[in-house]
Amino acid sequence: MRPVAVVGFGQIPVQKQQRATLRQMGAAVVQTALSSAGADPARVDALYACSMLSDELQGQKHVAALIADEAGLAGVEALEARAATAGGAAALRMAWLSVACGAADLAVAVGVEKMSDGIATPVLAKALDAQREVPDGATLISQNALLMALYREQYAVPVDGLAHFAVNAHANARHNPNALFQTKVITPADVLASRLISPPIRLLDCSPICDGAAAVLLAPLDAASRYTNHVVPVHASTVATDRFRIADRADPLALQAARRSAQAALVQAHLTLQDIDLFEVHDAFSIMACLLLEAVGFAAPGAGWRLAAEGGIRPDGRIPIATRGGLKARGHPIGATALYQVCEIVQQLTGQAGGNQLHNPHVGMMQSVGGAGVTVLTHIFGV
Repeated sequence: MRPVAVVGFGQIPVQKQQRATLRQMGAAVVQTALSSAGADPARVDALYACSMLSDELQGQKHVAALIADEAGLAGVEALEARAATAGGAAALRMAWLSVACGAADLAVAVGVEKMSDGIATPVLAKALDAQREVPDGATLISQNALLMALYREQYAVPVDGLAHFAVNAHANARHNPNALFQTKVITPADVLASRLISPPIRLLDCSPICDGAAAVLLAPLDAASRYTNHVVPVHASTVATDRFRIADRADPLALQAARRSAQAALVQAHLTLQDIDLFEVHDAFSIMACLLLEAVGFAAPGAGWRLAAEGGIRPDGRIPIATRGGLKARGHPIGATALYQVCEIVQQLTGQAGGNQLHNPHVGMMQSVGGAGVTVLTHIFGV
């Protein structure tokens, strides 16, 4: 396997409702990624795409080939990647594998989602067990609410203990022009005053329904300088799974897939947790951000909420997370989310994060979660 690097990226502002179509959104970010690298479209070998909801909300399958055609890449290998709510990370992993193994010299990973075109909740619930969870009314929100209730009870977490994850995300989104909630600053009191969605989860514990698209361009590391002066190597790409149903896990709060995936990524990258300067966490819900911090090892079990409450996740904290607003405040257009995370890590590592810029970061980690903690992909980037 040969080393791989990010050499270009493209993203559009996350919005509550995009007027552009799926194909137009996807093609726009692919073309921006190519343009940012000065890459000839004729030299692109492969495109891997994700749109989790397009089958149901737009009646559109075969999204990868659709976007490739619209972007002027007809003829290339174009395939879809699926991993439920971690699908964008699956597309990234496919692109990474294709370049790493030598099958491609330039590969694009792109994600696009138009959640505004219908009712997303029942479609998202298809990431759960269709026979043993969904018939009982389970949704991704209700499953995360179950985890939140278990966590608060087991560790005697104060009522506002988890609110600081949302507060941090919204504070960071202020300097991200692509963030849906760029102007919405909140307090712990605001989180507690927001309406209950699925007790104990409240509206401001949740990422929003939104539309967006993002793409990254990968090339072999030894050829990356041909395309950019801001080469960002991909040090690791790993994936692990847990028992499918939360009810079947020995410890539902342990998120074993996140732990295994992170450990494998650190070994692959020849790094330790102490080397990680920022962590773009899958904060679709406040409880998920907390549990991921604990699973990876940034906090002990039951202490993730304290890390947030004491400022440890802020840009000047011990392990900054959601540095451009995260899923919570930048937005979580499902298929595109992981690719936004990559764009934001690249911006941080190359000094392009504007008012969110961390002080001299060298290594960034991101995790993407499929379903209720079932499939977790970890990627590590460095300069």
